[in-house]
Amino acid sequence: MKSGSEIRILIVDDVSENIQVAMNILKEECYSFSFATDGQEALTLINSEPFDLILLDIMMPKVNGFDVCRALKSSSNTKDIPVIFLTAKADADAIAEGFDVGGVDYIVKPFHANELLARVRTHVELALSRQELKQRAETIEKKARLQAIRLANEIEEAQIEMLYVLLEIMESTSDETGQHIRRVAETSRLLASYVPSLSEEDINTIFLASPMHDIGKITIPKDILHKAAKLSPAEMSEMRQHALRGFEMLNRSKRRLTTAAAIIAREHHEKWDGSGYPRGLKGEEIHIFGRIVALADVFDALTHKRQYKKAWPVEKAVDYIKAHSGTHFDPTLVGIFVAHLPEFLKIVRL
Repeated sequence: MKSGSEIRILIVDDVSENIQVAMNILKEECYSFSFATDGQEALTLINSEPFDLILLDIMMPKVNGFDVCRALKSSSNTKDIPVIFLTAKADADAIAEGFDVGGVDYIVKPFHANELLARVRTHVELALSRQELKQRAETIEKKARLQAIRLANEIEEAQIEMLYVLLEIMESTSDETGQHIRRVAETSRLLASYVPSLSEEDINTIFLASPMHDIGKITIPKDILHKAAKLSPAEMSEMRQHALRGFEMLNRSKRRLTTAAAIIAREHHEKWDGSGYPRGLKGEEIHIFGRIVALADVFDALTHKRQYKKAWPVEKAVDYIKAHSGTHFDPTLVGIFVAHLPEFLKIVRL
């Protein structure tokens, strides 16, 4: 708490003798004083310097004490400064108006030394106690915010850990490897980083959510999932169900990460020209997350061996992406991919 010399009091009175009397009475408390002889001068001082208490005359030329107090209470910077009115008028109406406009007390002139000392001391202590309580409340609130952030991070970390448990299960039931999942995540993050409309939070979200793009495959029968030969129309129809099933598995949560993962699971097989599945979305009807993961997933699948195919040369896979710009893939994303190709090739060769 502040010491006496650190406590700043502003005395406002159009009679300089009254200011001097008040200062002489209060000097034993060693307060720091400023003074003003009219309301406008007082407002100028208050707006440029901090004060712990204001002793404010009511009847003054230019701007009276009530109007000064109203101005103080209307500003967030000065509304908490306690105001004690100084008045030669002790009538009930004047006292009531003083409290109505925000004053905390009033003192009748001429001053009685003990009364002035006691009331100023009381309101200074109250004001300092309020300031201390406010600081403590802000400290507690800050700690609570930090704790909430830590808790949210712990929850997200737990979600990510669970995600990788699910991915391990998925990898054991399909021909897709953990490296494929990680490369798709890295490629998706890199693509997203060059999309101007996406924020840092969006980029991080797609990185964390994209590994779940094929989570629905855990529902596909193994004889279809691991079939080395070409799938029959019926088997292909069953295989395509993984997009909707993945969405249904993930869409039960409203959290940012799982909501994004649900969108990606459902839309990463949609195509720019509307010929994809499961809903035949076209162009920007497909969520940007789905469009990004579609390109990342196909490019990585082409350049790596699967049970039913050999790995394509990187050059051939790049030509495929270019050739299907505007049909399978978002042309803007293909442009980003081509413009930054060396960066994407570093990922695909991991």
